[in-house]
Amino acid sequence: MTLPAAELIDRTLQAEGTPVRAGSEAERIGGGLRFYGASVGAVRGAVRDALRRHPGLTHDEMTALASLLWSEPVFERRLAAIVLLQGHVAMLRGNDLTRLEQFLRDARVDELVDPLVADVVRPLLERLDGAEATRARRIVHRWASDPILRRAAALL
Repeated sequence: MTLPAAELIDRTLQAEGTPVRAGSEAERIGGGLRFYGASVGAVRGAVRDALRRHPGLTHDEMTALASLLWSEPVFERRLAAIVLLQGHVAMLRGNDLTRLEQFLRDARVDELVDPLVADVVRPLLERLDGAEATRARRIVHRWASDPILRRAAALL
C-alpha cells in the first residue's frame, strides 16, 4: 500500500512543479537537493489526496511511506514526508526517534530540519514517559555534540 501512495505523491509533485520555481528554490535553498518546483500547498495537497486514496495507514505503513518519500534527495518529497509525519505524530513511538535522527542527518537544509524538529520530534518527545523518555533524552543529549545534529538539538 505504501508504494502506490509514494508513487502518487511523487507524480503529483512532479506535475505541480514548474522549472522556474524549481530553479529559484534550488538557488535559495540549495543543499545539493533536487527540486520539482511544487509549492508547499501542492505538497500538502498531494499528501492529503494520497491519504484519501489510501486511508487507515498503520504505524508501519505510515513510517514506511515517510521513508520511501525521504529516500530520494528531492526537497518536495522530503517535505511531503514531514507533512505526513506531522499529521500522524500521535502514531509515532519512542523507537521512531532513530528513523527521525536519520532523516535529520540527511536533511541537508534548515528548511527541512526546522519543521521536522518543531512539528514531529518535539511533539514526540513531549509525549514520551518512563524508560522511553529517558532513552530519548540520552539520544537528544548526544545530538548536541554532533555537528550535523547540533541545530536539531538546539531547536528542542
